[in-house]
Amino acid sequence: MPRIAGVDIPDNKPIRISLRYIYGVGPKFAEDICKEAGIDGHTRANTLAEDDLAKLAQIIDNNFIVEGALRRQLGQNVSRLRDIRCYRGERHRRGLPCHGQRTRTNARTRKGRKKTVAGKKGVKG
Repeated sequence: MPRIAGVDIPDNKPIRISLRYIYGVGPKFAEDICKEAGIDGHTRANTLAEDDLAKLAQIIDNNFIVEGALRRQLGQNVSRLRDIRCYRGERHRRGLPCHGQRTRTNARTRKGRKKTVAGKKGVKG
């Protein structure tokens, strides 16, 4: 398996698909990287020469923030929001959605499993 940007990419897939295994590289960035390197995106990763892989790695290192640096940057952005105690920071702190989604129903990804609360069975009167 070839290594690019510290990540083992699958060698039996087209290079435009293999590049997506790098955190921070999606479909558009993968196409842009291939175009800049002058490599056909449909070429399998195991058929690329070493200098082509080196060219891809150099383009990624020079032009894109990927892997650990990107994860660190995102974490710092969230911690900054928490520190300045803005609305989004408070939502991150409580583990609730930050972008205006409803929470009366759904939002289970952020809130976690249901917490059953003992409530009233019915109204007696």
